[in-house]
Amino acid sequence: MPSHVRIGDGIDALRCIRSADVNLAIWRRSYPDVAIAEVILDAVDDVAMVQPVEEIATTLPDELATAGYPTAIARLLAADVATLASALATIVGVTRVSIRLDVVETDACRRFHADYVTARLICTYVGPGTQWLTAADAAALGEGAAVDSLVVRSLSTGDVGMFKGKTWAPDAPIVHRSPPILTTGERRLLLVIDPAP
Repeated sequence: MPSHVRIGDGIDALRCIRSADVNLAIWRRSYPDVAIAEVILDAVDDVAMVQPVEEIATTLPDELATAGYPTAIARLLAADVATLASALATIVGVTRVSIRLDVVETDACRRFHADYVTARLICTYVGPGTQWLTAADAAALGEGAAVDSLVVRSLSTGDVGMFKGKTWAPDAPIVHRSPPILTTGERRLLLVIDPAP
């Protein structure tokens, strides 16, 4: 594994993002408690909200229910999102976060890029996970290398990634993209949590 990436089996692995030489921290996990059947994605709307972290556990279940999630799934999903939002807030030092839970069916964000944020937490609950490049491959891409010549790495479904952005690491943010799925028929349920502006 490249030196700028840290991987662990617990949520504390995400704290490694605070190291100056790390731009991606990954919590490898399987998360059967929020096993969401893809058929549920037919019936739900995207959710977007900005909230104080301490309110998420109480307000998000209702937001998810309104968006069409079955009550049991809404509760489990909200509890997980609240835990992850708290982790991001503690690591980055904020009290409010922006949360997006989107059903992705297109190739949006299919180009490799770095985000203009301090840090972004990403978890894919359904479908293929976010793809990323090592620093060496990102540099090669910047110099004109074809994507097909690079080693494209991916988070697994359920993994949590803390991605360092351009605001925090202007010279070495993590370069990543959404996996191209338009021609595969796959769908993703994607959670993105950012520090609130």
